[in-house]
Amino acid sequence: MIDTADFLVMESTYGNRLHLRNDDKASLFLDIVSETLDKGGRVIIPSFAVGRTQEILYEIDKLKDEHVNDEVFKRKYKTLMKVPVYVDSPLAISATEVFKKNTGLFEEEIQNKLKLGDHPLEFPGLKFTPTPDESRALNESFDPAIIISASGMCDIGRIKHHLKHNLWNPNNTILFVGYQAPGTLGRTIVDGAEKVRIFGEEISVNARIEYIEGYSGHADQEWLLNFIYSFIQKPKHIFLVHGEPEGQAVLKDKIIKTANIPVTIPKFGEKYDIRDIPLLEDKLEISKKLEIKQLRTDILNEIDKLRDEVQDATNINRIKENSKEQSEREITDLTNRVEELKQMIKKVLGE
Repeated sequence: MIDTADFLVMESTYGNRLHLRNDDKASLFLDIVSETLDKGGRVIIPSFAVGRTQEILYEIDKLKDEHVNDEVFKRKYKTLMKVPVYVDSPLAISATEVFKKNTGLFEEEIQNKLKLGDHPLEFPGLKFTPTPDESRALNESFDPAIIISASGMCDIGRIKHHLKHNLWNPNNTILFVGYQAPGTLGRTIVDGAEKVRIFGEEISVNARIEYIEGYSGHADQEWLLNFIYSFIQKPKHIFLVHGEPEGQAVLKDKIIKTANIPVTIPKFGEKYDIRDIPLLEDKLEISKKLEIKQLRTDILNEIDKLRDEVQDATNINRIKENSKEQSEREITDLTNRVEELKQMIKKVLGE
């Protein structure tokens, strides 16, 4: 966390949502995978090459230590471990090697596992397929397997070949573990499309479609707000980017209500000069000035009306000089109006 900033430009991908907690997502992952493998199906995981792939591999390895006395878990885990887990992305493979060469930077929990000879990115069944021929060979078999392949949003890369060969099979599962942007093939599938076009061919979506948000690299609403709350010196203004309109609107409302910081959601192509951005104090001052201006306008209008009424009363009194009762009543009314104007003037002056 950082403690001071003049202006904050912040993403808002999950501005209106909360992620599953870590324990929940790991259990859900195991349930989805084991149920699919029990049917003889395959689990296809569109995954981002750097970070996300390694996290999933770590989760798969870590599960075995968390439920050592749970027989149901043991069965599910045994099901998972008896099938091959393929990492089918050259970039993901290279990134995994970088992780493995820098274990000295891992957290203490993982360091302890390493000392016991348990490498979090190595386990039986884990296979890497760096070449195109090895990747194509994965789709020449229908044997149960877990295939982790990029790109994460399914728009490019080897994952499109795996979707083409596996989406149509109801025994298979396509498991999404990262944000799917509007307009991408991944988002189309997550949103429930019955058919999609891949490499010019129409493919029926018969596979089970699952989405675990908890693996996303984007913070959820709670942690986006926590990031803002962590500032000792609040930002003067916040710009929300990288998000969908609904999520941005919800997050903007939350920030204004809980942190009392002005928020702007820029539109595509808009430009801002931070020297001209109204600050929170400026907004309050502007609001006060507008209120005073309106009061002054109201007073001037009332004075004009009063001037007209005084003139009318004078004319009437000239005509009805004998109507003393009516004159006194009108004078009383005018006096009351003058008193009201005095009070309005005091309000404007802040007295």
